[in-house]
Amino acid sequence: MTEARTPLLSVQHLCKEFPVESGVFGKRFSKKSVHAVNDVSFDIYPGETFGLVGESGCGKSTTGRCIMRLTKPTSGTVLFDGKDVAKMNKKELKEMRRNMQFIFQDPYASLNPRMTIGEIVSEPLIIHGIMKDAAEREKYVRELLDMVGLNPEHINRYPHEFSGGQRQRVGIARTFALKPKLIICDEPVSALDVSIQAQVLNLLNDLQKETGTAYLFIAHDLSVVQHISDNIGVMYLGHMMEYADWQKLYDEPHHPYTQSLLSAVPVPDPDIQASRKRIILAGDPPSPIDAPSGCCFHTRCPMACAKCEDERPEFKEVAPGHFCACHFAASNPIKGESIDL
Repeated sequence: MTEARTPLLSVQHLCKEFPVESGVFGKRFSKKSVHAVNDVSFDIYPGETFGLVGESGCGKSTTGRCIMRLTKPTSGTVLFDGKDVAKMNKKELKEMRRNMQFIFQDPYASLNPRMTIGEIVSEPLIIHGIMKDAAEREKYVRELLDMVGLNPEHINRYPHEFSGGQRQRVGIARTFALKPKLIICDEPVSALDVSIQAQVLNLLNDLQKETGTAYLFIAHDLSVVQHISDNIGVMYLGHMMEYADWQKLYDEPHHPYTQSLLSAVPVPDPDIQASRKRIILAGDPPSPIDAPSGCCFHTRCPMACAKCEDERPEFKEVAPGHFCACHFAASNPIKGESIDL
């Protein structure tokens, strides 16, 4: 990572809390907060892909929604093109969202079933006052559909006439209509078949090479982000646990959680797969309402000690460009605790 470059997006100490009230029969007993995102920081540079991974409920999607200001952050700073997203007025937000777009997880729910795909893809152009001539707009929409691998002649068809993978391609075409600088991809392939996932990932790679668009790619599958990401951040219970470029993260994970996740990624070679050791984590992730003290991962970590229960580890640089939040940060830290399946 070159320090001289200016990041397109800079997220610093981002936090998001959701108030939760408990009670019964209308009587309130206590009021707590869910710390969905807790002190998360990272940068995304022009034309690069930052992969954000972790278990369901760890705060990945909330991070993406806070960046886009679909959800207002509790604290922290989000700078896009050097401007603070939290301080933008309505006009500035509209201009920002022209340059920052969102691909949603569910291709079935994210498309209006009453609109044709031509109307869906052209809607951003109408909202932002681009290409007011209807004939010019239709020509451009046909080009977009062809660009994402759909038949332009199907411009007047409705979403229900397409498969899940085709619907996601419609969503991608809509996202690229405004030629944004950054696209937040919120698990765009998790609802698709594996073979279709590969096609969509290859499409996103090709479009990035053509347009130079940067991606924030949110996923829970490390094998997916490996093929598309330049840098990867691993989240757990709202916290950023590890951050590095993809090669360093896969070759030398420094956090026990990252190492355990990587041990679950299948290898296509049956001989290697048979000899690999799988690291099994004890129990389930704790409730974000009553998060553990100290290191949030200590309740499941095979290396945890008394220090982990009492003291939260600092998220610090453990190798050039490699950051980790662990008292025992080291290359592949879990040794004898591995379990051979």
